[in-house]
Amino acid sequence: MVRLGLITGFIALIGVLLSGLAAYRVHDQELTVDGIALARAIDVHASLVQERLTERELLARVASGLFRSPSVIKANMLQPLRSSIYAFKTDFLVASWVARLKPEELSAAHTELANAGFTNPTIRGNGNVPLQASNLTQPVDVVMDVEPRNADTMGFPGRSLNQDPILGPMLDRAMSDLTPVASDPLPLLRKDGPVGVVLAAPVLQDNGTQPAGFVTFSYELAPLMLTNNDLSLFSVALKDPRRDNSELIATERGNVVSRPLASQGPIFVRKVFFGGQDWTLTYHAKTNTMNRAMQTAAIVAAIGLALTAIVCGLFGYVAYNNLRLSREIQVRIGFERRLTAVIDELNHRVKNILAVIQSIVTRTLRHGSDIDTARELLIGRIHAMSNVVSLLSESQWQGVDLKGLFEARAMPHADRIAISGPEIVVSARAAQSLSLLFFELASHSDEGLSLVGKHPHIVAHWEITGEGPESVFHFRWEEFNTSEATRRPDSDFGLILLDRVAPEALGGTSKRYFTEVSYVYELTAPMETVVDMSERGRTEQLSAPLKPMR
Repeated sequence: MVRLGLITGFIALIGVLLSGLAAYRVHDQELTVDGIALARAIDVHASLVQERLTERELLARVASGLFRSPSVIKANMLQPLRSSIYAFKTDFLVASWVARLKPEELSAAHTELANAGFTNPTIRGNGNVPLQASNLTQPVDVVMDVEPRNADTMGFPGRSLNQDPILGPMLDRAMSDLTPVASDPLPLLRKDGPVGVVLAAPVLQDNGTQPAGFVTFSYELAPLMLTNNDLSLFSVALKDPRRDNSELIATERGNVVSRPLASQGPIFVRKVFFGGQDWTLTYHAKTNTMNRAMQTAAIVAAIGLALTAIVCGLFGYVAYNNLRLSREIQVRIGFERRLTAVIDELNHRVKNILAVIQSIVTRTLRHGSDIDTARELLIGRIHAMSNVVSLLSESQWQGVDLKGLFEARAMPHADRIAISGPEIVVSARAAQSLSLLFFELASHSDEGLSLVGKHPHIVAHWEITGEGPESVFHFRWEEFNTSEATRRPDSDFGLILLDRVAPEALGGTSKRYFTEVSYVYELTAPMETVVDMSERGRTEQLSAPLKPMR
């Protein structure tokens, strides 16, 4: 007995050490995977933003290079460019032609704008104050054409942009650098309009050294840089170039607002180049990876200790009986040998079960999962595994009646499931996969109660086609009174189980889809993998082959 206690204690010590090591590895792996996933997602987002900005700057360069008219005092300068600028599909808000007019050209510009039918053809500065040519000594930058022409833009032509606090310096820099220049963020279309940026490209006429004007494109900031996905690992903000202690972020409705720079939580910075300057994007992680990694590690450690206790108990019990039987008379030697074989088989089955449970735990508790929801799903899935293990134990692991997997003690809402099909005894491996599959389907079937006002009716049917080695198993699950809008989306583990794990375990294929009145899941697999005669052949053979349904 002392020796048995020492061995059990040694096994317990090994189990505790392995549980701690597994928890440490899970914690470290979660942090590493989350860090890699977050960094990769941020790099992809920054690359996409840079591609968008490069496309828009290329559009400005192309548009400025297409100007060939000797006169810039026209209100239809964008007419030859319309097909070209729309071909880029860059979703600009407003495109405009800004001409550099000499004081003596203001009168001709007024006449041109009036003939073009713009709302206010008067050449005016800030506050819509008309400009007097006699008071000007330098050329002025005046909006002469816009695209598209609508109620929001028809009033823009005639405005001088030199006195604008944001657009004026932008045009001055574009004129000196002779390259496209972007403005600081500002409201577009109107004072309360969407926040965006304006990109101005200088236009050089043939043999000219100074810009004759500028082609400008206005873009909303939210879709350009700050698009946030509710399912993404991060939120993105743009450091406000106008203020050192604030940043711009898009709200859920797509509006851009300013807020103080965040100082807490992991922050990642990426820079993109647009319009002759660097723009700083700040990325904020949505979840605390450290807390989730610690919670996952704690759960893994608890499961490891529980499994250690179970293994120690099983080992202690089996070892105690083995010790007691070893002291009996020699007549029972054969029984002892049989008991040893049973122990080996038990160890094999326990390892298989532990591997399945480990897969369930890992997939259920993967990063991004809600702990409370994950705990309920974990309990339900392990309960489904417990039920199939009980059924297999009753049959000495020789198979389970397929209808037995729909028992109410392991299947949610079993009273609403109508099952039909021939009597089939599936193998142990197939029983484990099908039990988890049926639980995953049933656990989502009650989501539409509050919306449709009645229980969905579920029909589970299977049949066998073909004969002999060519026979095929067909399973169909259909939930009536269920639609894509009322049914809760499957979890990541559920999708993997439905689409990959269960079909691959049975060597078959699956598909799922919605009809006008129901949700359908179909599974097709060869009968030789569903029944697995080699596994059942250890003790008995089927008395007669199954006949296909007609």
